[in-house]
Amino acid sequence: MNIDTVVFFVLSGAAILSAILVITRRSPIMSVVFLIANFIILAIIYLTLYAQFIAVIQIIVYAGAIMVLFLFVIMLLNLAKDEQLKEELTYRKRVGIGLVVVLVVQLGVGLFVSVGKHPDKLAANAEKLGTVESIGKILFTEYLLPFEITSILLLVGLIGAVVLAKKRIG
Repeated sequence: MNIDTVVFFVLSGAAILSAILVITRRSPIMSVVFLIANFIILAIIYLTLYAQFIAVIQIIVYAGAIMVLFLFVIMLLNLAKDEQLKEELTYRKRVGIGLVVVLVVQLGVGLFVSVGKHPDKLAANAEKLGTVESIGKILFTEYLLPFEITSILLLVGLIGAVVLAKKRIG
């Protein structure tokens, strides 16, 4: 086992732990904090896989913008009453718990079977694939038309949102 494998298992264990803490916390604010921790750990995993661009986007988009939105909605809803958060263990939830156990067992068996069957080396161009330079080169050469169409659609949506917001205010 080399250091990359150890780092990956430590980071993946931390990601799984933070994901479990997201769904087991009673406070919605603490759940969001652990979700932010999960996003940051995933970004670090992307960095270990030489996908720098995806790691930066993970931090900016998910840990930044979406988590601010989640916190805003949670504080807007004012979920201070614990009575509303309590639920009973119904038949559907028991079936769901059973399916989760089956999934975890399948993942464990899959990991156990595939422990010694991974390549020792990355592909020759693996370090270059996740960089901003390589993504930008592909984006502005092979995928220029879909990129421009997407930017026009986003611009139209932004203009529509401004027009709708202006009508409501004025």
